[in-house]
Amino acid sequence: MPHTPSQSPDLGTAPIGRLLLRLAIPAICAQVVTVLYNLVDRIYIGHIPGIGSDALTGVGICFPILTLITSLSNLFGMGGGARAAIHLGEGRISRAEELMGSCTTALILSALAASGLFTALMEPLLYAFGGSDATIGYARDYLSVYLLGTVFVLFTVGLNNFITTQGFSTIAMATTMLGAVLNLILDPIFLFVFNLGVRGAALATILSQAVSALWVLRFLTGSKTRLRLRVRYLRPRWKYLAPAMAVGVSPFTMTATESLLSVTFNASLQTYGGDLAVGAMTICASMMQMVSLPLSGLCQGNQPIVGYNYGAGNMERVKKSFWLLFRCALTFGAAAWLCVRLFARPLAGLFTDDPTLQAYAAWAMQIYLAASFMLPLQFTAQQTFVAMGQAKISLFLACLRKLILLIPLILILPHFFSDQVFAVFLAEPVADTLAAVTTFSLFLWKLPKITSHRLAELGEQEAKS
Repeated sequence: MPHTPSQSPDLGTAPIGRLLLRLAIPAICAQVVTVLYNLVDRIYIGHIPGIGSDALTGVGICFPILTLITSLSNLFGMGGGARAAIHLGEGRISRAEELMGSCTTALILSALAASGLFTALMEPLLYAFGGSDATIGYARDYLSVYLLGTVFVLFTVGLNNFITTQGFSTIAMATTMLGAVLNLILDPIFLFVFNLGVRGAALATILSQAVSALWVLRFLTGSKTRLRLRVRYLRPRWKYLAPAMAVGVSPFTMTATESLLSVTFNASLQTYGGDLAVGAMTICASMMQMVSLPLSGLCQGNQPIVGYNYGAGNMERVKKSFWLLFRCALTFGAAAWLCVRLFARPLAGLFTDDPTLQAYAAWAMQIYLAASFMLPLQFTAQQTFVAMGQAKISLFLACLRKLILLIPLILILPHFFSDQVFAVFLAEPVADTLAAVTTFSLFLWKLPKITSHRLAELGEQEAKS
């Protein structure tokens, strides 16, 4: 018999459609704002008179390092948030708070370590990531400032997961919106009024993240939160970090491999197409974020529903919420794909005034995002595995698309096409299709076994009590 917790009754009893709408819309808005957060710098930088194209390419070279930093927030934040949702479903509030305290300290220590490491290795890494003599200075200027605010980035992004997992998705959205709006205001001031160049764009970003971090801290220590951040729980304890990392390693790997993927793309494109191809890749990667991050927000909105009901043993609600999530994600994915097909050149024009780069990026975008309508299959299935605490399967699927398929394809396909730049961009839709079909098929096969095993566990626990 399913376990019935005493906490968070809405997640266990409210109509699924209304609940998903209430949780997903703020999560999607938060991810859309995150897209703006990530893109505003590039849009403003790409329009700096005289140097916009080279400066945009330089900032794009920093992307692998920025992505790797963000991935640390997934390891402890998303993993910890998923485990906390299960503890809430079990009615174990104190355990969830101790988990959150351990993850908070782990996030801060990770930020300090990452900042020191990347500062020490900055220049050789940027050259290895596709930098050239024309672009390396802009990359170095941006990254040297950004690394000063790494702790704010990880604190904000990581702990915001613990707000979302409680069902406070509006508060989580406000966290992101606060920083994004401030970044939107500060960017043109630092860039064009104070003439700080790309350093000004980075400074605007870290100041905005600092304000967001204060907002998160204020909420999680206030009276409205269900899970309170307490000083006595800040000592990192392995018994809480290990399960969180086991779940978080999947979204961590998905994000961290994005860094390795960017390096592979940039290095290959620098070899076959030079700075122009690397600049086009910066625009294509930005457009992929505009598709993938709202999808991620939709999945995050569903995660508390799945995690809570999986923890409580209500498998009918788990299945119902997944299929509703899948239909919504598929609709969005198809609409986003159509927009790219119809408006590639205007979308490229958001990032640069250079007509040569615009044309090149529009051509590349049509190839790179050709199978983006397949992404919902992978996102919904893989993130539902995460919500149910299925660490091993999630880790495999996180590695599948990028490490197992995409990176080898980037290196192999240019040997089979006369247009080698085309072959590099083609690797993305081929990998997207193969990964989506594999992930979704595996999900359909494993779901009945996972839910049956969970019900058996709860039955044993009830018999013992």
